[in-house]
Amino acid sequence: MQDAPQNAFKEEAYELLSELEDSLLELEEQPDDHETVSKVFRAMHTIKGSGAMFGFTTISAFTHEVETVFDLVRGGDLPVTKQLVDLSLKARDHILALLDSEPEEQGQYATQGQELVARFQALASGVSASSAVAAPAPAAAAAAAEPGKVVSKDEPSTYRIRFRPSLDIMHNGTSIAQLLDELAELGTCRTIAHKTNIVDLEELDPENCYASWDIILTSDCGEDAIRDVFIFVEDDCELIIKHIDLGSDDDDMERKRLGDILVERGDISQEQIDEVLAKNKRIGDLLVEANLVSRDQVDSALLEQQEIRKLKEKKKEKTQTASSLRVPADKLDDLVNLVGEMVTVQSRLSQVANQRYDAELLSIAEEVERLTEDLRDSTLNIRMLPIGSTFSKFKRLVRDISADLGKEVELKTTGADTELDKTVIEQLGDPLVHIIRNSMDHGIEMPDDRVAAGKSRVGQVHLSAEHSGDSVIIKITDDGKGMDPEVIRQKAVSKGVIGADEQLSHNDILNLVFAPGFSTAQQVTGLSGRGVGMDVVKRAIESLRGSITLESEKGQGSTVSLRIPLTLAIIESLLVQIGNGRYVLPLSAVEECIELTAKDIREAHGRNLARVRGHLVPYVPLREEFAIEGTQPAVQQIVITQINGQQLGFVVDNVIGEHQTVIKSLGPMYRDVQCVSGATILGDGSVALILDIVYLMQKASDEGRVRQNEAGG
Repeated sequence: MQDAPQNAFKEEAYELLSELEDSLLELEEQPDDHETVSKVFRAMHTIKGSGAMFGFTTISAFTHEVETVFDLVRGGDLPVTKQLVDLSLKARDHILALLDSEPEEQGQYATQGQELVARFQALASGVSASSAVAAPAPAAAAAAAEPGKVVSKDEPSTYRIRFRPSLDIMHNGTSIAQLLDELAELGTCRTIAHKTNIVDLEELDPENCYASWDIILTSDCGEDAIRDVFIFVEDDCELIIKHIDLGSDDDDMERKRLGDILVERGDISQEQIDEVLAKNKRIGDLLVEANLVSRDQVDSALLEQQEIRKLKEKKKEKTQTASSLRVPADKLDDLVNLVGEMVTVQSRLSQVANQRYDAELLSIAEEVERLTEDLRDSTLNIRMLPIGSTFSKFKRLVRDISADLGKEVELKTTGADTELDKTVIEQLGDPLVHIIRNSMDHGIEMPDDRVAAGKSRVGQVHLSAEHSGDSVIIKITDDGKGMDPEVIRQKAVSKGVIGADEQLSHNDILNLVFAPGFSTAQQVTGLSGRGVGMDVVKRAIESLRGSITLESEKGQGSTVSLRIPLTLAIIESLLVQIGNGRYVLPLSAVEECIELTAKDIREAHGRNLARVRGHLVPYVPLREEFAIEGTQPAVQQIVITQINGQQLGFVVDNVIGEHQTVIKSLGPMYRDVQCVSGATILGDGSVALILDIVYLMQKASDEGRVRQNEAGG
């Protein structure tokens, strides 16, 4: 059994591997992005170092080999290629497999690890021996040669370097480009060249150096290492190295103004700044117009200002990260359960206070109710996570499936910051995988077919999320060939799902793809054709008390829409009564409540249909459905609900009103009861059952008491 430090390492490693996958996919799109290369290297380096510290030696040794290759990439000795990205993604998967396995099981991955290491070494072998062997950095070499010099390895510092070479510096063979390249190896380096002293072409001597440079360098090597770069040219140049003070955490990020930087550098005086500011223009343009500084000097100061702002933002972000607290998920679940119990007790307190007509007790009950609602909202918000954590996993999925199918597909995502309960997010992964795989296999055409149809070779799959009341709507849209209703109908007839003469609307035909065992694939592949997929998706979404709809146009593409509740722990609901029992319907599915009189029943001539503002809505009498004895009231209530675009009413004796429902499972004895999805405890201690309206709607439709084409009127 692993101890707490090892568990902490595994949690951190999972996060790093997720970030690593995202970074590698970004690197494939932008192979020259040095910042992304650094992110990949840092992730590998952290996993290697932490793994060795906490006893994960196999992971540490393997990651070291990958890190070595990316060190070559970072140094510019090895290019980023598709082969490297493919291999790195496989290495990431291998590390994940080692992380998930027990120490005694890791031997089965040894062969795979050796093969990957050999392939990485083969990639690195293309680099010359002189560059492949990691040579010590100039600063480190200098420190080793001179014991008095200490190379700082603390937090990176930012330096302003003003390099003014003499006119004849290149006469002795000095290469300015090599000096600047060597400086860039010490850290993140941004350079501005000053060109004001460059003479006209007729007067220009190609052996003279007319330019000068301002460099902003962020490095952990220390000032001595920077001076060592210029050690052989210090007599042939003006060199000023100054540490840039970022200020305290309380300093305003904008305090380091452009004018302050120019004054600090000695490019201009404060009096000249004040004089120009009186003209009410942008200070940089005003100073250039006044011929007090050059445009190059302003650009250089602006660069420093941007760098300071960026570094302060990173520092602030790091501080915020450090202030967060990692809490095990089961502790959050316990907290939510306790809040649920408190909601139940608060409901009981309110009920007792109302019965006693005690003003002071009512005041206390109202205060407790307010505090309980705030506590409930705060606790549920703790469990809310951005759905982007799920979205990001699909980039890799789309990439791999595209390669398997020989298609070119691009995944676009929007609304990744939309938040959902972590429990809901965990259960959404598999349904979304099914839908995206279907979109790519059945929807997106082969590149040549797309071009012939007047489309781009690259297909698009768009994944979006947005809030809608107490739900989140997730849409998966593709620009593929869409669905052919006639093909779906013929397949359904051949499988006996519908009769040959049965008349169905366009939407009803599309919804046939959710039937168990239904598939339009012509042959079984590794992705589809076995008749398992969309029916599984439908059941999974309905188990989350959600709904799914499908839209498609032949030749244009398809859209699958999922409506998912924000949380599964506490819901707003409608409390109703039938006989002596009370029941709960999710409020998110309720549209309205209307009366049902004996006259309405007679005018329907035995059909369970109610006229609502000019159109007919089918209904299910729950008293009959549940075989509840007793006399029904003269005026009953119909609760109109809508699921997947289909309306259905539920007839009850009385609508009590809205209720804050804490969902409780029914327990193993009642696992086969399909018409209810759970239960809740009311304020008086009695139990109310939560109705599974999706099941009741499907049951009524299957038995022919409610036909789907009647639902729309």
